[in-house]
Amino acid sequence: MEITEGKAYPLGATIDDGGVNFALFSAHATQVILCLFDEEGRQELYQLPLPMKTQDIWHGYVTGASSQTLYGYRVDGPFQPLSGHRFNRHKLLLDPYAKQLVGPRIEHTSLYAHQKLPLNGKHNTGHEAEHEGDDLSFDSQDSAPYMPKCKVVDHRHLAPIPLVNKVKGYQDKARPLSESIFYELHVKGFTQRHPKLPESIKGTFLGLCDANVIQYLVDLGVTCVELMPVQSFFDEAFLHDKALTNYWGYNSIGFFTPHHAYLVNDDVFEFRHMVTELHKAGIEVILDVVYNHSAEGNRLGPCYSFKGIDNLSYYRLVASEPRYFINDTGCGNSLNLAHPRVMQLVTDSLRYWVEIMGVDGFRFDLASTLGREVHGFDSGAGFFDAIAQDPILSQVKLIAEPWDLGPGGYQLGQFPIAWSEWNDRYRDAIRRFWRGDAGMLPEFARRFHGSSDLFEHSRKPPSSSINFITCHDGLTLFDLVSYNNKHNEANGEDNRDGRQENFSHNYGEEGPTDDQAINQVRARQCRNLLTTLLLSQGVPLLLAGDEVGRTQMGNNNSYCQDNRLSWRDWTNTPYSDAMFIFTQKLIQIRKRFPLLCHYEYVHNSINEMTPGLDWYCRQGLAMTKQLWGETQTRTLSLVISGKLEGEENGQQALLLLLNNEQQSLEFTLPTLIHFHPWDCLLHSQDHELDVNDASHKVNECQRQYQLQDRSLMLFHAKVIGDKE
Repeated sequence: MEITEGKAYPLGATIDDGGVNFALFSAHATQVILCLFDEEGRQELYQLPLPMKTQDIWHGYVTGASSQTLYGYRVDGPFQPLSGHRFNRHKLLLDPYAKQLVGPRIEHTSLYAHQKLPLNGKHNTGHEAEHEGDDLSFDSQDSAPYMPKCKVVDHRHLAPIPLVNKVKGYQDKARPLSESIFYELHVKGFTQRHPKLPESIKGTFLGLCDANVIQYLVDLGVTCVELMPVQSFFDEAFLHDKALTNYWGYNSIGFFTPHHAYLVNDDVFEFRHMVTELHKAGIEVILDVVYNHSAEGNRLGPCYSFKGIDNLSYYRLVASEPRYFINDTGCGNSLNLAHPRVMQLVTDSLRYWVEIMGVDGFRFDLASTLGREVHGFDSGAGFFDAIAQDPILSQVKLIAEPWDLGPGGYQLGQFPIAWSEWNDRYRDAIRRFWRGDAGMLPEFARRFHGSSDLFEHSRKPPSSSINFITCHDGLTLFDLVSYNNKHNEANGEDNRDGRQENFSHNYGEEGPTDDQAINQVRARQCRNLLTTLLLSQGVPLLLAGDEVGRTQMGNNNSYCQDNRLSWRDWTNTPYSDAMFIFTQKLIQIRKRFPLLCHYEYVHNSINEMTPGLDWYCRQGLAMTKQLWGETQTRTLSLVISGKLEGEENGQQALLLLLNNEQQSLEFTLPTLIHFHPWDCLLHSQDHELDVNDASHKVNECQRQYQLQDRSLMLFHAKVIGDKE
């Protein structure tokens, strides 16, 4: 192979008709060696030192290299952990800009740049107690046999992926976030047990875009799938020792590469095909991305890429002792986005997933870490500025998980105006209200209103709040009403892991039961929670499987459970069918009434002809300060009003009655002279809804309605005189 000086830009492996240009950033290396392998990645054929260095970019052009070329790097430099340098030319390193990884990572001591010494009869993994001195000893084992190889990818021929289907009305623009209904799912977990999928595509991108799966999503009515991490990730060594795996994937190592286990034919563009098919069905794709840390762990962790390329540049290290990593993420390390080349890596990666792979936005894991400057979190941090000015990234959906484990890490409501945020205060408030906790009326109202107390001060709209009651991290909806305690024994940590306080309730018996009364209460509470989620201002996020009562048997931290405990069970039961129909109906209602997704915050209406959100007590009277302060009250009524879609002067309203007491109660409907009749759209009571039943139609003379314990009812009315 002939290598010439090539070009410093673009970074990564860039193919043309004559060969491939390789470019790698390292400010402190003394030499960068490009290693080329045979087509199976087993034999190292060439070691080619990159001949040029331009502004800390090492580069070279290899004539004759092609899109099938497998490669990696060996980077030479000082091994001085006390100074923050961990170079070791015996370690094969992944290109941070690699577009595909080929072959497995095999757990072995050679994957560590230092000698991995025994600790209390075990090997250090980077997750156990630190043992002084072990990371200072240089390891000379060759890691190449145990590492995946990078593969050159040619995407010059690809056409842009269109936005969602034209028949949905968004062909030339993105769907407004306020009109979105998110559905969080795991690619493998959602498809692995699907009975209509061929075995070859179960658990893969091609499985997720199979016509049977897409039809299910369309029938349910969600507008956007939020995929748990699909960028390449590795299992932690401590999980390997327990015969477990990192199922969730929050341990990224390749920011441009689709995870190899989700590919069928070793073709990264299967991901593009999935996005294309989902777009045709009117469904957007959001990626859950992990740019806050990497899979290399702390100073005792492995050396896969960044550590060996330029540890001092890529990671945030303790200034006074650069041997140690700053661990604001709780995962051993934190990427150093204050460095311009690390910032470039992240933004280049994001653009790649938008422009080449076609995704519609991102949910940023532990996003507070991305906004950390020298003095701490800053809503004007360089990363946020870079996104805001980028002509591509500023146009996609941006969602923050607004916390990390570092000092001042909880930043809900503090992200820039273009960002939305996962709202865990919504989660906790809605759970506690329906569990029956005392004094929850004011907090319930604030969260139902879209958390204006958290976002409106920054001129942000209700869509800034991503509302969720359950997500991947925690109990499923069914488990939330079936368990008082978490049950994580299968994780091998003696049930010490996972969130301690879940605001859950089992209603009389822990776990599954044959008691019909308990099961009826649980079913009503699931319907209550789902209804609250879909009717609240803000953007609802539904956890995949909650619409059919999926259970994890009380495990609230299933990150390492790549098995039936986490995989979606597609077996139909009367309960799952009824739950699906109920959720489907809720989503239809949300789409039918624009007043459920106001673009701006609305407060108490000036009169019955203006949009508003008005609160009433069970007796039909407007809520007062005294009524809000009644801590033992667990009933509430509210009216959401707004314009009729497509009509300038038309007005309509939804009336929601909430009874979370343990007894049936009579509600008096508020006197709203402009609206009638009140037609029932939906309820969560045990009996089925018959929309033609006269008892569910409330006219201007009938103002009382009996509501079952722990249930709700939703009515609809238009302004008097409006045509049907």
